[in-house]
Amino acid sequence: MGTDPVRAFVEQLAATGTGPDSTNFFAGPDNAVRRRNLELYLRQMLERAPRVLLLGEAPGFRGMRITGVPFTNTAILQGRGNHFGLFGPGQGYALPADAPPVAPEPTATVMWEVLAELDFLPLLWSAYPLHPHRPDRPLSNRTPSAAEVLAGQPLWLALARLFAVQVVVAVGNVAGRSVRAAGLEAPKVRHPAHGGKARFRQGLQELLAAGLNG
Repeated sequence: MGTDPVRAFVEQLAATGTGPDSTNFFAGPDNAVRRRNLELYLRQMLERAPRVLLLGEAPGFRGMRITGVPFTNTAILQGRGNHFGLFGPGQGYALPADAPPVAPEPTATVMWEVLAELDFLPLLWSAYPLHPHRPDRPLSNRTPSAAEVLAGQPLWLALARLFAVQVVVAVGNVAGRSVRAAGLEAPKVRHPAHGGKARFRQGLQELLAAGLNG
């Protein structure tokens, strides 16, 4: 029996080391729910065969850090499902028992709103897929360091190979630097965080009009 590529990828992710101000929320027995959620997302996306990877910056403590799924939050995972038939009741996703009582990450909500408006379903991932936080403040976010982005590069490249991705779109400057460091060229759009929804949507819309196909 061959190796399950999705399971192998998640195991590789779970084994990835971190620095003192970063958390691997997939590692160890306490994070089994997050690993299952990520596996489920990747398997659902394999069925949809996206050819575009939207590469963001890093998970936030109110989003993927809780759910294990890129650009999602508790409201998305527990909601009624979305435009693409992902998440919601009956899909198999679960929240971990240690989920902190924080407000859902707004960037995740904006991401899926825009994708639904454009009827565009790419694969979602981050340049650094673990959670970078401020010293001694695990419930905070910070920009990943150059070393962390470098450590994340083999993971998103492996994911791109697994999905036979044809186009990588950098969402923000950190992702743009990661793509360039990999020796690749990629279009870049505004990150949707911090009031960037309109420019993010415009950037994607222009790429789709120019022939980008997920």
